[in-house]
Amino acid sequence: MATFHAFLGCSLDGFIAGPNGELDWLTAFESTGFEEFFSSIDALAMGRATYDVMQELAPDFYRRKPIHVLSTTLPPTRRPDMGGSTVTVHPDIPSLQVALGDAGTRRVYVDGGRTVQAFLAARLLSDLTVTRVPVLLGAGIPLFGPLPGPVKALLVESHATDEGAVQTVYSFPTDVH
Repeated sequence: MATFHAFLGCSLDGFIAGPNGELDWLTAFESTGFEEFFSSIDALAMGRATYDVMQELAPDFYRRKPIHVLSTTLPPTRRPDMGGSTVTVHPDIPSLQVALGDAGTRRVYVDGGRTVQAFLAARLLSDLTVTRVPVLLGAGIPLFGPLPGPVKALLVESHATDEGAVQTVYSFPTDVH
């Protein structure tokens, strides 16, 4: 059974992207541990918004790892490759879980704010790494949005990076058995 893991960067005031989806303020930070995290995952799950942005801005970013897109507006099927990564669309999380199980996938990177929120709400996210960088945006796409209720997190670790960011790892109780 696949486990789901998120790795997000945010501004000091809690935004994961600028008002128009800008990420340049975040990509300027290099010592985030993303490469180590990325090497530990087998596939990605993302929402349609993240898929559209990454397809346009950085199609090779996911380096041949399979991409699974959650979308109610795209037909559930295989899509053209993005960079060197295969892309498959799923209408919901349960169908994604079946496909990942059939493929023998173990660790999945959940990417995108709303998708992370959906996995939290479904009690499927195993852990979340948040890197809060020392930049204030004033507006943008918030790190978190509405949830059906409180989600208790367990602090695993926290440390400051050489660039002044604070990285915190939380684990969550999940409904995955």
